[in-house]
Amino acid sequence: MSSTSLASLAYEKLRQALDNFQYVPGDRFSENEVGADLGMSRTPVREALVRLQREGYISVIPKLGWIVNSIDFTMFEQLYDVRSVLECAALDLLVQTPDLEIRLHELTALWCIPAPQRLSEIATVSRNDEQFHMALVAASGNQEMARIHRDITDRIRIVRRLEFTRNYRIDVTYEEHGDILKALLCRDGLQAKSLLQQHIRVSRDEVKNITLHTLQNARQKQPSL
Repeated sequence: MSSTSLASLAYEKLRQALDNFQYVPGDRFSENEVGADLGMSRTPVREALVRLQREGYISVIPKLGWIVNSIDFTMFEQLYDVRSVLECAALDLLVQTPDLEIRLHELTALWCIPAPQRLSEIATVSRNDEQFHMALVAASGNQEMARIHRDITDRIRIVRRLEFTRNYRIDVTYEEHGDILKALLCRDGLQAKSLLQQHIRVSRDEVKNITLHTLQNARQKQPSL
């Protein structure tokens, strides 16, 4: 296996461990320890760790190793607020486009479907949910707005990843996305924005509650020193 493939494999394994709170905020580890756990040399492990550092999961402490970052919920709430402003601005632009139905065709085909046809695989629904919001902003035609929104999406992924670990969130998301799309297709911008703001607000609160609960459980399961 190439060094690039090994680095990708190391990244996926470490990302999964972080997502599952096998490492909790404040945990420290060295590259050698991770390499021994994964059965890999330091080079692919370091590449994976640097990638996770860029994504905000971990930080490096010179001469001491790596540490899992704490979760700054105040910052994430502010990012969710900015995201809501951007998406509402995108809807204002979107409802004015003459080819609205064409721009929303793929989203409508994916989200406005009968319940028996809905996807249930958590990772897939989570990816599709993220893409839904990015696609709405991109459909507005404002490329700079879309670029800023993508950056915010990358930054909130750390906490957003847990939302669909509660199965009921899948059906709720389908229904809420569908309602937003229907309002847009009726060119009811005010209703679409109201639904979107509520959707983002509830999602933000659910993510925070789920993250806190999962983190608490993970800490309780850790062996005492």
